[in-house]
Amino acid sequence: MKVELNVYATLARHLPEKLRQGVPSLDVDEGTTIGDLLKELNIPTDQVKLVFLDGVHAGTDAVLKEGSRVGVFPPVGGG
Repeated sequence: MKVELNVYATLARHLPEKLRQGVPSLDVDEGTTIGDLLKELNIPTDQVKLVFLDGVHAGTDAVLKEGSRVGVFPPVGGG
């Protein structure tokens, strides 16, 4: 099944080059969690601060569905 993964700021450097171009669409197996996806892509979960699934705050244990949209953010600062 296809899902969309958007990884922001300093975490984006961990994405494979092919996923840095355009909207990153991935094929995943049914039952895959956000944590499984991050692990598969070697994105360090200890650097993940916020995760959104279809626009709603989610944990890394959330199960993906066909067409899921995932947003992953590191801690951010600013003023």
